[in-house]
Amino acid sequence: MSKEISAAILGASGYTGAEAVRLLARHPKVHVGPLTANAQAGRALGELFPHLHTYSDRPLVKAEDVDWADVDVAFGCLPHGASQETLLALPSHVRIIDLSADFRFRDVTTYEAVYDRKHIAPQKTADAVYGLTEFARDALKGAPLIACPGCYPTATLLALLPLAQAGLIIADDIIVDAKSGVSGAGRSLKEANLFCEAAEGLHAYSVGNHRHAPEIEQELAFAFGVAVTLNFTPHLVPMVRGELVTCHVKLAQGTSVDDAREALRTRYADEPFVSVAAPGASPDTRWVRGSNLCVISIFADRIPGRAIIVAVIDNITKGSSGQAVQNLNVAMGWDEALGLQLEPLFP
Repeated sequence: MSKEISAAILGASGYTGAEAVRLLARHPKVHVGPLTANAQAGRALGELFPHLHTYSDRPLVKAEDVDWADVDVAFGCLPHGASQETLLALPSHVRIIDLSADFRFRDVTTYEAVYDRKHIAPQKTADAVYGLTEFARDALKGAPLIACPGCYPTATLLALLPLAQAGLIIADDIIVDAKSGVSGAGRSLKEANLFCEAAEGLHAYSVGNHRHAPEIEQELAFAFGVAVTLNFTPHLVPMVRGELVTCHVKLAQGTSVDDAREALRTRYADEPFVSVAAPGASPDTRWVRGSNLCVISIFADRIPGRAIIVAVIDNITKGSSGQAVQNLNVAMGWDEALGLQLEPLFP
């Protein structure tokens, strides 16, 4: 076996940071190195996350106090905006895998408009690889800066990109109804995420202006070859993990649902983490909970010429930290499934 590399987790006090530690703890080629959490510096990881037994005594430190000489890769599990400021200060030898939105947009003006903040390194954004692993393998190999997609874009693009690339759906008639567990909002204290506020209810949020919509449109535009504007509405579901997107599309002239299903099956036939469900099977978030899997199904709409595509992922794993580890594996030329051979949790 080749020598282990050292991975730092920046923002280890959040959900995605903790998930990255959980996954890397069983990775045969990665040593979990420095764990940063500026607001929690001085505390042990086990005080925040007792379930991470292997690293319970590991101290949390400030990013500026890390000795980067022996660190090979940094997972940026930081908030949008803070990520670019911290990661761009790292030595050039450190590979960056960023889980925030700071490097996802090819056009920095779109990022600035969507996130209402100035980008400090436009050229870095242009050079970053958009890490939707199944569609970026060649670009990921050796990439120094990888921008992991958002959770909603991950599920939506996995469902739609093969059909868009094959010309089987129409670009200007896409509706995405999306639902996510509360962990998707992060670990910071927010009144709307309190148990009494979120439990036993269901509501749409960021209606008409969710910031993941332009990210999805960016990638679909590359696939279709034309600009795309879609209808995207997310909903908060009173569960911890899980994400389900229901995509309503218009099929291209002469295309049947069976054609579209076969295109999805063919595209994902050899993928370790994406599968297409049997006809008539409706994916459930419990099928993927705690795993790096995505399950997709497609149905004929009662409206002629239309189809409904459903995809499920775990928003913290495949939608975030799991995909980040998958990207690291590809970038390093390793087996893509290292550290990710996790069967879903059930019940």
